[in-house]
Amino acid sequence: MVKRALPLTSMERVLKKCGAERVSDKAKEALKDIVEERAEEIAKKAIRVAEHTGRKTVKSQDIKLAYKG
Repeated sequence: MVKRALPLTSMERVLKKCGAERVSDKAKEALKDIVEERAEEIAKKAIRVAEHTGRKTVKSQDIKLAYKG
């Protein structure tokens, strides 16, 4: 499994930007876990897309395609 990289402060920032006045630590952790899990899924798909086209470099188009599909 990949080491998780997103800081809790970023999760709090997102929640507050969306209108939350206060955010519990458990809410930050829950959002972090979900976002990181989804990001890992997208990254793995994007890597497969890049490899399928014969590239080692993952490009933004690979990420976008992986997100849509």
